[in-house]
Amino acid sequence: MVYMAEDEISLRKKMLKGTTTIGFVCSDGVVIGADSRATYGTTIASTEARKVWKIDDNLGLTIAGGVGDALEIIRMLKAHNEIYKMNEGRPMSPRSAASLLSIILQNNKMFPFYVGLIVAGVDDDTPQLYSMDPFGGTTEDSRFTTTGSGSEAANGYLEEVYKKMPVKDATKYVARALAIAMKRDSATGDSMIVATITKSGYTEYAGKALEKMVAQSK
Repeated sequence: MVYMAEDEISLRKKMLKGTTTIGFVCSDGVVIGADSRATYGTTIASTEARKVWKIDDNLGLTIAGGVGDALEIIRMLKAHNEIYKMNEGRPMSPRSAASLLSIILQNNKMFPFYVGLIVAGVDDDTPQLYSMDPFGGTTEDSRFTTTGSGSEAANGYLEEVYKKMPVKDATKYVARALAIAMKRDSATGDSMIVATITKSGYTEYAGKALEKMVAQSK
């Protein structure tokens, strides 16, 4: 069996249905975020889906697509990161993580992982951000990137407000972009998680803290 162009196009279209995930490059790190709604067709399957994951203090991931496939990708990346740390004495860089995932996804394109990923973090003081498709296609993003059906609404807002800023300022804009997507896209909703990654480590925000950030960004 060989995947033809129409198979790839069909899968890519499916990946655009449901969710909004965001990655944002800052002057001192990166910010990533996502909503918590999981859909199955027109049914809301869960209001508590986790789409933002910590891999290490310097590295995070957002996921879209099939939950089982995404969790398997996370397990593999965490395992490889631990092996890398034992050998090198430091965590994988975001660039190394994206390269590894690209190989894994490309090697499995006959039976692809049904995922869309944002890989983000810092390598020493350098922010790095990558968006990835189910076949291992990787784009390095110097400003911001989004995935999912709420991307159009989020992108419009982020294009307006984007400039290089510290993560403490960017966090509220990412939260606001997610809030806008939640209002405009029925497959994006419920709650959100936003995480910052700097040389000081990985920090997550949710609940009332994010509601306050959204209010501050208006």
